[in-house]
Amino acid sequence: MDNCRCSFCINQDTMQKDLDTFEIPQDIQASSVEETADGLKIRWSGTDGHESFYPWDFLNFYLENDRRQPEAVRLENFGSDGPKSVRLSYEDFYPGHNELRGEEADRVVGRLTGLIARHGLAFIDNVPTSSAEPTQKLLEKIAFIRETHYGGFYDFIPDLAMADTAYTNIALPAHTDNTYFSDPAGLQAFHMLSHTGAPEGSASTVDLGGQSLLVDGFHAAEILRREDAEAFEVLCAVKLPWHASGNRGITIAPHKRYPVLELASEEDGGSGGAGQLHRVRWNTADRGVVPFSGDGDGKTSPEAWYAAARKFDGILRRKDVEYWVQLKPGTLLVFDNWRVLHGRAAFTGVRRMCGGYINRDDYISRWRNTNFSRQEIMDRIVG
Repeated sequence: MDNCRCSFCINQDTMQKDLDTFEIPQDIQASSVEETADGLKIRWSGTDGHESFYPWDFLNFYLENDRRQPEAVRLENFGSDGPKSVRLSYEDFYPGHNELRGEEADRVVGRLTGLIARHGLAFIDNVPTSSAEPTQKLLEKIAFIRETHYGGFYDFIPDLAMADTAYTNIALPAHTDNTYFSDPAGLQAFHMLSHTGAPEGSASTVDLGGQSLLVDGFHAAEILRREDAEAFEVLCAVKLPWHASGNRGITIAPHKRYPVLELASEEDGGSGGAGQLHRVRWNTADRGVVPFSGDGDGKTSPEAWYAAARKFDGILRRKDVEYWVQLKPGTLLVFDNWRVLHGRAAFTGVRRMCGGYINRDDYISRWRNTNFSRQEIMDRIVG
C-alpha cells in the first residue's frame, strides 16, 4: 500500500505523499485482488476498505528491478575541432524581439539543454551587449543563478575585486570551477560584453589575446584510461582536499575529500550507467596536500598520484584535445562544469565579462522537463 499512487495517498497537485506510511497496519493483508486489462486492483484489510491500483508495466518492472535507469544521453566527445552544431541565436528565444512563452519557450530551452547534455556546451549568438541584463535573462530560462561567495550573476573586469586569478589578465590552464564545493556548480556561463584597449594600429580584439580554452574532460579521461588504466584508477581512488581561502573571512572546503575523476554508481544520474565518468574535479590551484597515507602497496601513494596527475595534465595540454575559441561580444557560452574544463590565454586591455553558475540539479530538472514527457520523468524519479 505504501506505493499506491491514488489521490488519497498522493497529493496530485504536489506529487508528494499524503499517506502516513507508519499508520499502515503492520499486519496489513490484501482482502481482495482483481486483475484487469490495465493492471491489478487490491483492496486492503484494516484500512476502511482502501483500494490501490497498480498498472501492469509498473508491476512487471519492479518484479525484476529495484530502480529505473536515468534518462539515457548519447554523449559526443570533442577535441581540438570543437563540438559540431552547438549554436543557437538570441532570436531563437526572442523572435522579432518578442519573448517566447509557454511550450514554445520550453522547446527552445530543450534544444539548449539537450546540446549541453550531449556535447557539454552550447553557444548563443547575437546576444545584446548594451548591458548584462539580456545575458542574465537567458541563463534564468534554464534556472536561477547560483549565489556563491563571489555573489550571484557576475559582471566584472580584471581588477582583483575578488582574490581569485579569474579577476586578473594572466593565462589560466584548463580547470573546472568550484572544486572546493561539496556540490560544484553544474553549469557555468561566460559572455564577454566588451574588450577595450587594442594596441596602436590594431582594431581587432584578436590582437588583445584572451582566447578561451575548452577541454572535454570526459574525452581526456577516456584517453588516460585507454593509455594507462592504472593511472586512471589512481585518479579515481585518491581522494584530495580542496579549498577556497583567498578572500578574508571565507574558507570553503567540501564536506569530504573528492578524487579528480568520479565514476557513476548505480545510484548516480550518470549518462552511461555504473562505471562511466560522472564528474571531473581538476584545479591544481585550489588543491590541498596530497594525502600521505595509501593502500600499502604504493598504488595510492603520493608518488603514484603525482605520476598519474602528470599524465592527465599532459593529455589536457595536447593540441588535439585543446579547443581554442575567441569569444566575441554577443556570444554567450554555457558549459557543463562537471565535464568541460575551461581556461584562457593571457590578454591585454580591459575585458568586461558577465555570466553565472547554475546548480546541477536545477539544470537537470530543466533538461528533463524540456526533453521528456511527464510520465517518462515520473517513471524514473519515483523509483
